[in-house]
Amino acid sequence: MMTRVDPTLKAAQDAQARPHAVVVGAGLGGLAAAMRLGAKGYRVTVIDRLDSLGGRGSCLHRDGHRFDLGPTIVTVPQVFRELWAACGREFDKDVDLRPLTPFYEIRWPDGSRFTAQQDTDAMRAEVSRLSPDDAAGYDRFLRDSEARYEFGFEDLGRRSMHRLGDLLKVLPRFAMLRADRSVHAHAAKRFRDPRLRMAFSFHPLFIGGDPFHVTSMYILVSHLEKAFGVHYAIGGVAAIADAMGRVIESQGGLMRLGCEVDEILVRDGRAQGVRLATKETVEADVVVSNADSGHTYDHLLRNRPRRRWTTRKLKRTRWSMSLFVWYFGTRGTANMWGDVGHHTILNGPRYKGLVRDIFIKGRLAEDMSLYVHRPSRTDPGVAPEGGDTFYALSPVPHLGHDDPVDWASEGDTYRKRVQAVLEDQLLPGLGAHLTASEVFTPDTFRDRYLSPYGTGFSIEPRILQSAWFRPHNVSEEAKGLYLVGAGTHPGAGLPGVISSAEVLGKLVPDAAAVNAR
Repeated sequence: MMTRVDPTLKAAQDAQARPHAVVVGAGLGGLAAAMRLGAKGYRVTVIDRLDSLGGRGSCLHRDGHRFDLGPTIVTVPQVFRELWAACGREFDKDVDLRPLTPFYEIRWPDGSRFTAQQDTDAMRAEVSRLSPDDAAGYDRFLRDSEARYEFGFEDLGRRSMHRLGDLLKVLPRFAMLRADRSVHAHAAKRFRDPRLRMAFSFHPLFIGGDPFHVTSMYILVSHLEKAFGVHYAIGGVAAIADAMGRVIESQGGLMRLGCEVDEILVRDGRAQGVRLATKETVEADVVVSNADSGHTYDHLLRNRPRRRWTTRKLKRTRWSMSLFVWYFGTRGTANMWGDVGHHTILNGPRYKGLVRDIFIKGRLAEDMSLYVHRPSRTDPGVAPEGGDTFYALSPVPHLGHDDPVDWASEGDTYRKRVQAVLEDQLLPGLGAHLTASEVFTPDTFRDRYLSPYGTGFSIEPRILQSAWFRPHNVSEEAKGLYLVGAGTHPGAGLPGVISSAEVLGKLVPDAAAVNAR
């Protein structure tokens, strides 16, 4: 996909007179940044090495199945609505977003289950069903979650944190909210039942964080779910990415897909454009990188001395885990497995021990926990008639640990282990109905997305790797260089990467101001 504009048209000539912004990467953060810049009057070019929009939110088509490759849950839809409104558009006219009820089901090896949903009374009843003594703790946890949402998301998450002074001003609030305590430690303060401690602490895994070490600020997710619901976009997140592309095109933007940026060009201390792998240069007044922050600094700026994000510092950084994802289709199953909904979480026999193996020891454990996505329950178009489309996701160690997993030899064995767990605990008889199949390992994340160590979510969101401590949205390495996406502030997850572009919009001067220089 490449937009071509007739240079003889007056609109095209006017566009050429506008300041030029180059966005490296067509993930959701990069596309949101392009929309914000287009709304500020820039002529925008988005460059991505893949052949479709969306980055990790893109999709694959196999034998009539559409596999959503990355994020599947849309929370805080107002960040999208506000983004569209900034561009003079209406999100709900471009994207068919469906609320899910229930949100997801959590299952444990002992046969117990927990159904997460938006209604507070129903959630309180679920808590009481598992552990009557924990109902009061649930109410306290909700209040804790809302307080952290107001501070962590609506305040810190929607403004730049690149100045040390901004951090110093909020330290008392961090202390009051016990940001030093982990998500799991906070859940343990409110719930006695270990199943409920898991149910209200696992969310950081969806953004690459170890629940036993990530700051308790991330319990804000429970408030997000309650206040705004959990949604699914018909057509998957790829449909949102395609809608973003159409907005960018309507602003006169250009998408260059199948083109890899090899270097960000810096002259006289200012980002001046990019050089492609083909040696072509693209000049720009502003450069925005939606590539992983580690790749941005260690590769795209490899020929520049760096003051903060040096190779040594990046090697000392704690990175998120990686993912093993099995995408598979089935035939003749539309009326099977009736109790399996859109989202299911299957817990293995261990919680803390498994997380420790993944994040700390860096070893592939014998047991596993799985997140299972069955979008065909909501979106029949993802599969041929009578069939289903699934993916099963297992958190696994990234490739940066000592003695990393050799996925070339282990991948098929691990896929069979995943299938065995599914057949035993969720989808009996699965093997007889399998059709299409695709596997992503940490090697895929490294090679497809240029993700350091094959991580699934870039830098882990620990307290000393969040806010000011995280790579900033405005780079200190070159003027005119900005970062968006999971590896910068505020962090991973759809609300985070879309908010990173909102922060960008507050940092980049309007195009008129650039023209006046």
